[in-house]
Amino acid sequence: MSKKVLVLAGGFSAEREVSLNACDDIVAALQVSGYDVVLHDLKDVWAFIDVLRQEKPDVVYNGLYGNWGEDGEIQGLLDLLQIPYTHSGVLASCVGMDKYLSKVVAKSCGIRVAPGQKMTARDFMANGTVIPYPYVVKPVSDGSSVGVFIVENPEDQLKVKYPDLDCEILVEKFISGQELTVMCLDGKAHVVTELRASDKFYDYKAKYTNGVTQHILPAEIPHEVAEVCKAYAEKMHQTLGCNSVSRTDLRYNSEDGVVFLEINTNPGMTSLSLVPEQAKYAGVDYPTLCSRLVENAKCRKLSV
Repeated sequence: MSKKVLVLAGGFSAEREVSLNACDDIVAALQVSGYDVVLHDLKDVWAFIDVLRQEKPDVVYNGLYGNWGEDGEIQGLLDLLQIPYTHSGVLASCVGMDKYLSKVVAKSCGIRVAPGQKMTARDFMANGTVIPYPYVVKPVSDGSSVGVFIVENPEDQLKVKYPDLDCEILVEKFISGQELTVMCLDGKAHVVTELRASDKFYDYKAKYTNGVTQHILPAEIPHEVAEVCKAYAEKMHQTLGCNSVSRTDLRYNSEDGVVFLEINTNPGMTSLSLVPEQAKYAGVDYPTLCSRLVENAKCRKLSV
């Protein structure tokens, strides 16, 4: 008897549409692999709980991105309900989503990070930052380069706007050079991809618009640099306790070396996404990758 998998899509973040698009491909891949698949668009938590009661899935495939999806929130709910789910658990998801905390973890592991400062958007707009130009401003907890600004001068600084002035932001030194990313599958990194955006910055548009970004696989970097990238990705995956798959984003130039940017504990799975591309390079096709995530699904066990 095949496992019933509820693919959870949509959600409440700025990446809702990306999630919906990715989950169409995920559903098709799981059906090819013989799973009994139910797709659910998350718009209301109580409705989701009702669907879980009705469908009684063996596994929830977490296809949510951004806040409420990959930050430990949905993971905690599924832990309480004792339903196994794909990707990482509460702690790894929470720390991985928080760019400041993940940098603290990286630095404690001997991984190079950019100098940075955490503050509220309100404080930044009132007082600026001690970080010299050029620097990057981004939300502490958000994904897909949503709300990211590169500030090179006072005029750029005036363009930094956030609707929620109390949101936490991270201001950090801009690291020039090559944009690199590494997937870890079951704790093993296989290859480094370089991202060459036609625009200056690998932003939301560059990630999800066909033809805007070149994926150079393997990255055109020295062998020893690639080994450092893979070692960093494996170290972060293991230290956070990620489950199944993660993706670590880095920058490299000859002066700063390899610098950690962030880790994604629930990386994108659209047709343009980097993880399926690197998995294919490692000999794992898309349906097999989705199946592996389902078979590795887990939840935290209740102890009495």
